Amino acid sequence: MPHNVHGEHIDDLTFINPTGLYDPRPNAYSHLAIFPAGWRMILPAGQGGETEDGALAEDFGTQLRQALANTETVLAAAGATMSDVAKFNLLVVDHNEEKFGLVRQEFDRVWGDRKPAWTLIPVPALALDGMLIEIDVIAVVPQ
Repeated sequence: MPHNVHGEHIDDLTFINPTGLYDPRPNAYSHLAIFPAGWRMILPAGQGGETEDGALAEDFGTQLRQALANTETVLAAAGATMSDVAKFNLLVVDHNEEKFGLVRQEFDRVWGDRKPAWTLIPVPALALDGMLIEIDVIAVVPQ
């Protein structure tokens, strides 16, 4: 049976913030995600803020909300939800504190107090002209 770093049995996707590291929860993430052996991993392509017809809004907040909705849609196609996201990379064009504030706000809305592990990666540009954000997730679900 799998156990977490505290020796407790793991039977679900679990997020841990170990003693000795700063508390990341105010910045909308956890340090560690662990899940039981035998769970199925879901690896979708990165999702940007484009609508179904390929349009991109000009503002970051709208693209962020659309990228989250797109991520939810792609996960649903594999039988998963946003609560199944264990880890992800968030790529942000021209990252700044204002954008980070919007990210924290939206992640609080989507994940509440149960935040996945994630890494924010500032980038100069993404695949499409006008694309301001991309979310690359790893989700896990029981077999």
